[in-house]
Amino acid sequence: MSKSNFKTSPYNYNEDERKPVSRSDFAFSKDRYKNNFRDSGGLENQSVQELENYALYKAEETTQKVNGCLKIAEEIREDASRTLVTLHQQGEQITRTHLDAANIEHDLSRGEKLLGSLGGIFSKTWKPKKNRTIKGPVSIADNSFHRKASHTEQREKLGVTTNQKGRSTVRQPPSESASMLEKVEFEKVKQDDSLSDLSNLLGQLKEMAVDMGSEIERQNKALDGVDDDVEELTIRVKGANARTRRLLGK
Repeated sequence: MSKSNFKTSPYNYNEDERKPVSRSDFAFSKDRYKNNFRDSGGLENQSVQELENYALYKAEETTQKVNGCLKIAEEIREDASRTLVTLHQQGEQITRTHLDAANIEHDLSRGEKLLGSLGGIFSKTWKPKKNRTIKGPVSIADNSFHRKASHTEQREKLGVTTNQKGRSTVRQPPSESASMLEKVEFEKVKQDDSLSDLSNLLGQLKEMAVDMGSEIERQNKALDGVDDDVEELTIRVKGANARTRRLLGK
């Protein structure tokens, strides 16, 4: 908001920082506004001009607080986006590990067949002990999370801001000749815009939280599958090693 818009106000705002900028009488006025004129006779003993300035001060103070909440929500969204990417990478690592276990099982089966064919004519036929089938990673019917996460990851690598709904269009401040009421109404409009943006952000955060919760649940189940397959492989490898030692001991 430009400096010229506050000729009737004892303070103004910096265009970029959106923080109060001091004038010679600003500190005094600010203290009076903060304590609602308790040290100067109360609201009922103030002039119309002073009350108008006070109304604008409170309106701009509210706008600043709403924008602060919006900024915090945007920072949370960025953190959530990074978490989403991390979960995506973690899920891919679990899948690769499970695929490696399935490939080991394929090679192990060939070795077990070879060990079973060794030992001589009078040797007892050896068969590996298999408690369960190695299933490998389970395909995901709905991979919407991975599409979203992969898209976000690619945008981060390219240095592009997360593709989310941004803030509302910046409105033009009232003219220099605008009344104090018009300036207060302008602040209310900015507050409504910021609250609308905040509502959109909270909706996005809710959706991201649901997606991350579902992905964590899926990964927990995937880890159970990896653990079961690795345990089965461990038992079979021990059996193959024991068979090898017996053959070498003959």
